[in-house]
Amino acid sequence: MQVTLTIPDELAAELIAAGRDPSRTAIEALTAYQRLLDLASEADEQEGLRQALEDVAAGRTYPAEEVFAAMRSKHGIPG
Repeated sequence: MQVTLTIPDELAAELIAAGRDPSRTAIEALTAYQRLLDLASEADEQEGLRQALEDVAAGRTYPAEEVFAAMRSKHGIPG
């Protein structure tokens, strides 16, 4: 995969003045951002599972047979 990134001249000059390679800095920033996105995705999945287990423990669930029967009845699907 090829990514094209435009670094504003002013930012590039600041990075160079600070002894940093603008291209490498951009790649490091993109890598860190992707890691944050990955962590957020994992956290969402874990939170969903935590809530589901909490619902089961609190009795806020219905047997699948009841749910499917209600759906068949609502949508006129023969059982």
